[in-house]
Amino acid sequence: MKILAAITKWLFVLCLPVMLLTGSIWWAANSHWLYTSGFTKYDVGLTTGLAEPELEKAASGLIDYFNSPEEYADISVVKDGQDIELFTEEELIHFHDVKRLFRLDFRVLLGTAVYIVVFVAAALVRRQGKTAAKATLIGSGFTLFLVLLMATGALLDFDRLFLQFHLFAFTNEFWSAEGYMLLLFPGGFWYDAVIYIGVATAVAALVLATVTGSYLYIKRDLTPKNESAERTGNGKDTQSYP
Repeated sequence: MKILAAITKWLFVLCLPVMLLTGSIWWAANSHWLYTSGFTKYDVGLTTGLAEPELEKAASGLIDYFNSPEEYADISVVKDGQDIELFTEEELIHFHDVKRLFRLDFRVLLGTAVYIVVFVAAALVRRQGKTAAKATLIGSGFTLFLVLLMATGALLDFDRLFLQFHLFAFTNEFWSAEGYMLLLFPGGFWYDAVIYIGVATAVAALVLATVTGSYLYIKRDLTPKNESAERTGNGKDTQSYP
């Protein structure tokens, strides 16, 4: 049973950074602010010839599409007084592929979140709050380490990493299709998005580390009797549980 307890604990530690990262990606994919602030920063209105309301419509249309059951996006905007389809067929196929990745991200987020909630709930029921807190502290530290690696890679050679990601994640080259897609989302936009995702993940990890670290600090003065009660609960040995 001790082996099972160790497995469940370390699985929790591994699930925590995955949950925080996929949660940050989900936030970025649904952040209207992230889209529109990028449009403003990179003067997308000038490069596309689209007015600000049309750019906001494009951002909202993509977010709605990623959260809809529709297979392909259907977004039209007004340019020079005429309605136009915003994306080419190749770009629509690429956004379809992106949507599949976002759905995978959400499934992983949901799965890891469920496991984490069950683990913590089981630990609290068995009066093993310190065990859950220590695992959370370790997982938070591991998350910060991974974010540091990601930030280092982005700073050293973001373009190469971005290219390798596309070659690995997509089975076609429609991600490089020429049209409004690359004008709406230039390379700098994606660099900023990665930074925002990393910062959001790091902040969440720091909050968890602060909360659990404070909890463990407060609990450090438990008497041996109380410590024994927390470990065993009602006189029964429960160390084999998470």
